[in-house]
Amino acid sequence: MSGQPIRVLLADDQMLVRTGFKVLLDVEDDIEVVGEATNGLEAVELAGATRPDVVLMDIRMPQLDGIKATARISATRGLEQVRVLILTTYDTDAYVFEALQAGASGFLLKDAGPSELLHGIRVVAGGDALLAPSITRRLIEQFTVVRVAGQVAEERLSALTQRERQVLALVGRGLSNAEIAAELFLSPATARTHVSHAMVKLGARDRAQLVVIAYQTGLVSPYTDPSP
Repeated sequence: MSGQPIRVLLADDQMLVRTGFKVLLDVEDDIEVVGEATNGLEAVELAGATRPDVVLMDIRMPQLDGIKATARISATRGLEQVRVLILTTYDTDAYVFEALQAGASGFLLKDAGPSELLHGIRVVAGGDALLAPSITRRLIEQFTVVRVAGQVAEERLSALTQRERQVLALVGRGLSNAEIAAELFLSPATARTHVSHAMVKLGARDRAQLVVIAYQTGLVSPYTDPSP
């Protein structure tokens, strides 16, 4: 982050939750809480006013839920660099996959420990996706149906080279650039380049959306083990 603290906006309708997060984040030298939103509309407004690096976004909020708020932030000119980290209760939130489609960069469980929360914020602020392959797979199994027919999927992937398809499939399985490089016998820089090219060609906002596309197009099946 070039020596500057990571600017975080908290969006949760529960005051105790926001207070707990703020207490935890305020003691970190590299993180600064720049605002607190009590609903989705406030989250969108404060994102525009404060330009945070990361929005810690609850799904269930009044006036505008976290998914719609994420979509609005993602679609707002000038907020392209804002990353949204979704908070979920895992077993009950059926909308995490939709949130990723809306532009979220990942998700955390609401009962995550302090170290997990801090790690997640730093990962997302650094431009990476926070997606545990096992959780991604379970969410897709439970809450989504692949609606893209084979022909449509093929048209969508037609812009990719064969190597880029291989890389996209590995991104969908949750592999990092270093792991992709090892799997395909490439240098990490080359793997990173292939990932970047795939993002551009597919119009993906970030790595999280590449995971969504990998599942939607059938490159990764929700019924097979996504772990390396």
